[in-house]
Amino acid sequence: MTAYVEAVSGIRPKMRRAIIMVQDLVMVLIAVALSLTLSQSRLSFDAFSPGGLVCWAVIVLAAHLLFRTSGLYSTVWRFASTPDFFNILKGCGSLTVVLYLAAVAFRSFYQPVSGLNERQFIVFFLVSFTIISAPRLYYRFLRDGASWRILRRAASDPSIKQALFIGRLSEADVIVRFTRTSVPAEYAIAGIMATESDAPLGTQIQGVPVVALRPRLVEVLEEYVKGTENLDLLIFGNGVEREIEDYAELVRVARHSGIAVVQFSGLSELGQGGRLVLDAVEMETIMRRSAVATDTARIGAFVGSKRVLVTGGAGSIGRILVKRALELGAEAVLVADNSEFGIFQLDQMIDENDRDRLTSRIVDVTDRPHMRRLVSEFKPSIIFHAAALKHVPLLEENWEAAIETNVFGTLACAEVAAECGVPQFLLISSDKAVDPTSVLGVTKRAAEQIVSSLHETHAAPFHAGGLNGHQAGAHRPGTKFIAVRFGNVFGSNGSVATIFQAQIEAGGPVTITDRRMTRYFMTVAEAVDLVIMSAADAGQRQGSDDYAIYMLDMGKPVPILEVAETMIRMAGKSPYTDIPIRFTGIRPGEKLHETLHGENEEVVKLDTAKIFGLRTDVVAWASIEAALPALVAAMHDRDKAAALAILAGLDRAEEDIGGAPRDHAVPKTAGQVG
Repeated sequence: MTAYVEAVSGIRPKMRRAIIMVQDLVMVLIAVALSLTLSQSRLSFDAFSPGGLVCWAVIVLAAHLLFRTSGLYSTVWRFASTPDFFNILKGCGSLTVVLYLAAVAFRSFYQPVSGLNERQFIVFFLVSFTIISAPRLYYRFLRDGASWRILRRAASDPSIKQALFIGRLSEADVIVRFTRTSVPAEYAIAGIMATESDAPLGTQIQGVPVVALRPRLVEVLEEYVKGTENLDLLIFGNGVEREIEDYAELVRVARHSGIAVVQFSGLSELGQGGRLVLDAVEMETIMRRSAVATDTARIGAFVGSKRVLVTGGAGSIGRILVKRALELGAEAVLVADNSEFGIFQLDQMIDENDRDRLTSRIVDVTDRPHMRRLVSEFKPSIIFHAAALKHVPLLEENWEAAIETNVFGTLACAEVAAECGVPQFLLISSDKAVDPTSVLGVTKRAAEQIVSSLHETHAAPFHAGGLNGHQAGAHRPGTKFIAVRFGNVFGSNGSVATIFQAQIEAGGPVTITDRRMTRYFMTVAEAVDLVIMSAADAGQRQGSDDYAIYMLDMGKPVPILEVAETMIRMAGKSPYTDIPIRFTGIRPGEKLHETLHGENEEVVKLDTAKIFGLRTDVVAWASIEAALPALVAAMHDRDKAAALAILAGLDRAEEDIGGAPRDHAVPKTAGQVG
């Protein structure tokens, strides 16, 4: 039976439809012969004479035309149900009537025919309906039986959601078992669409049939959504988005048909039973940026039992850093943020069991005395500096705030970390810092330069009059300063995905600055894990093997227009038709394309996946100190051009600390960067 199902399923739809048509015509001819035999009719003419053959041809032609007009071939066999069997009934009934009228006309006007009466036509109708319906019913029974469960839902509990599962068979076994044992019952798995191409089609897992295999998942799902209105849910297995190419299309088909889409991520134990943990499928998953499995053991060993301070901890990246640090077993986490509402939201998303390890303080990172007091009292092992202003067009007008937070805030926090002997300080940087064209980019580049200079200063012997007045040749462990550079993250405050979602919900239009624009994208969770991994890697490096700036592999840049069109389709709408897309032109400070490293920066492939080290020129700390008074004066005079020129001038002042080049650059090879 399985071989039969696989053979039929493997035929292309058009070829399959042609075979069905031929099969139906053969069944009609068999029905004619059976009706004559069963009614013991003796015709007065030879069925295989020239006249008899013409009769057979007329019957075949009439049957084909009537079956097509009856909608017999618009039916998906798997969902042959009451309305579809009515089409067969209608087709067979129409054919019977047409043949009877033709026989009456032939007998009346041309030639009498003995042995032919109404009884034969009644038998013909019954036989033709039976033998034409039977193959469809049999195929549906062999193929799955899953849709029967869906269509039967009205007779059982309507509150139980009927679902299809797409994933590995081993995972399907777990999910089916838990859906049946959970109390109260929430889901019923009606069919399994296996991601293994060699899975046994037509077999069953605990009574639930395997209804589709790769690469026909999309085609089969389309048949399901057309064939029944009682399918409620599509459940993806854990990690399926990395296993199949048609992931986004499967989500689109389901959502376009009003079917909810979720992803299985594990089981939560509740007393004696269990409950499926089903997460909403977000845009970052649909775009299918290839992610790498996180080395949880390594980052857990790094963060576990440490005291962690996160500036900007109520922001989109900061709060995930906070949550992740708590999950990895941090001894205590301190959040420093100036947003009261943001801290309130953070507190709501933290598990009750973790709140005793979390402390939040409303503080501006530029308030050096306040930050010094917090750091001195909390004694963190690492500071993740995520506090920043980062909206490109908005900061073009509010450039003073950008410099104050992104430059002087970073400077204050970094120097406080050095003064208080914090072992590690990590700056969350941005791809906007590469060849900057915006206020955001210039200020983030300056923040990177501050951190890089402090990194070199604390890695080398101190000179007279250097940072904090240490004497020439003096050594001390100091603070390990690093910056981690990456691009956009899905779901962050002000990200394109968040903006597009709001515009789609409002009915459009979706606004894009330029149809050619591309950006790098990464999930927040992946970015946070790789940031922690960078900190763990930096903690083990010394001397010439050390890096001040790490760069995350963001994969390939994604066209913003593709993101918008995909999100519209995921909402069950059609781009340009249901939701218009409007192009508004590039805004001040924006680039068409971002880059992750400059031409003068050497990219070094590390042992850790998705993380690279950067070799770049470093600004001497003395040059940064010399530029600060002029920058303060320019801000006092509200002279934007002068302030940005001073920050941009740091690039031209880049030189190696100590006066001699550090011969530790690693030649870059093709293919190192995603």
